[in-house]
Amino acid sequence: MDDKQKYVKKLEEISHISTDEAKRLLLEEIRNDSKGEIAQIIKESEEEARATAHRKSQEILVDAMRHGALDYIAEYTVSTIKIQDEDVKGRIIGKEGRNIRAFENATGVDVDLDEEGIIRLSSFDTVRREIARRALELLIKDTRIQPVRIEEIVTQTKKEVEQILFDEGEKLAHEVKAFNLHPDLIALLGRFKFRTSFGQNLVVHTEEVTKIGVQLALEIGANEEIVRLGCLFHDIGKIVSEKEGSHVALGVELLQKYKIAREIINCVAEHHEDKPFSSLESILVHVADSISGARPGARHEDVEGYVKRIREMEEIAKGFDGVDDAYAFEAGRELRVVINPGKLDDIETTIVAKNIKEEIDKKLVIPGVVRVTAIREFRTTEPKE
Repeated sequence: MDDKQKYVKKLEEISHISTDEAKRLLLEEIRNDSKGEIAQIIKESEEEARATAHRKSQEILVDAMRHGALDYIAEYTVSTIKIQDEDVKGRIIGKEGRNIRAFENATGVDVDLDEEGIIRLSSFDTVRREIARRALELLIKDTRIQPVRIEEIVTQTKKEVEQILFDEGEKLAHEVKAFNLHPDLIALLGRFKFRTSFGQNLVVHTEEVTKIGVQLALEIGANEEIVRLGCLFHDIGKIVSEKEGSHVALGVELLQKYKIAREIINCVAEHHEDKPFSSLESILVHVADSISGARPGARHEDVEGYVKRIREMEEIAKGFDGVDDAYAFEAGRELRVVINPGKLDDIETTIVAKNIKEEIDKKLVIPGVVRVTAIREFRTTEPKE
């Protein structure tokens, strides 16, 4: 036994504890003395981690916003056509106003000729307004402005606009790198060009939301394709006008019809927090949509309630037997109803107009007085010899 071992044995005898026990007690003492110091280190580390995470999240969001930044164009409910000759307005009006009546009935827009050098086309429905603008420009160049020609041009223009809608939908999908979509969905996306969300063009909004969402997904490692399609389709319910319901519910129903993946549909269903978030991708779609909508200058006013009210007025009128179509003007204070002359006579037309007004007054709150104008026109054409 060497000297070191002798000393250890002697210390164990004097202290009445073993070497291992001495080590344990020493380590425990050191640990107790260091608790405060360790706690301080942990607290400082957590604070530093939080600060770093906050800075990093800001960097990610700013970078994503930079990738998605687009120019904004304010959308309104009026289109204008400049004319060089005031005589054009006379031809548009026609004898006893028959041309302008035919044009307004065929397109569903209101024509204002009061301002010199300008023709204003007014309608809450931007697709109708675009059809009317294109049709009127063709009629002015054609010079043959009369009711039959007006109907031909408007019908032709409607077909052209349908192709434009498909092209615009394809352009939007390719811009955000979404491919192999169903043709019907592409056509519906094209309607975004003529639709606004709180005054913000829906193509611009959707493109920005998608680019921001995809960039966020890349930064944090989420599923890029789910976020891409979730952002692209998040507002698709806004152009489903033939059904009642919120745009979220309508969008979900539409995407289910085309068998879109459940993860993508969940992103659409949850982007306004109507349901709890089911995935990280769903949260990113919500965040991207919020960033785009909150950007200064993106949205100038809430027109959603106005558009909904106008549509409800038209649907109320169309629900009456003998009514072929209905168009609302003047912010909903005027409703023009096109009557089927084969179903209603003059007396019945007057009664229907009165009933429509009463139904609107009962179901909707419209500022001012609502004027219902019923149009009943009987037309016959003899066969050509």
